[in-house]
Amino acid sequence: MLEEDASDIDEEVVDGLPVVAEPGVVEDRPAAAGLVPARQAAALAATGFVAGVTTVAVVRGARARRAARRKRKGGALGEIVSSNSVLIDVHLLRRD
Repeated sequence: MLEEDASDIDEEVVDGLPVVAEPGVVEDRPAAAGLVPARQAAALAATGFVAGVTTVAVVRGARARRAARRKRKGGALGEIVSSNSVLIDVHLLRRD
């Protein structure tokens, strides 16, 4: 049954030959060769800058949302007007 199905399929035979380009002069531009790395460096610098700006914007937005949520919540103790932090240094003395 498989042989009958295979014989019903029309096949296209492709006889491809490589095409040889016409002979010509290959231009060597040494001045332009230095521009490619410079363009790549400029593109990388621009991409890095855009990525940094995007990261800063996302972080600031997250902080702003968090601060707005805290502000809406209020708090059990009320609004915090100011805060101070103190470093405490404790020494244990030997009593001999």
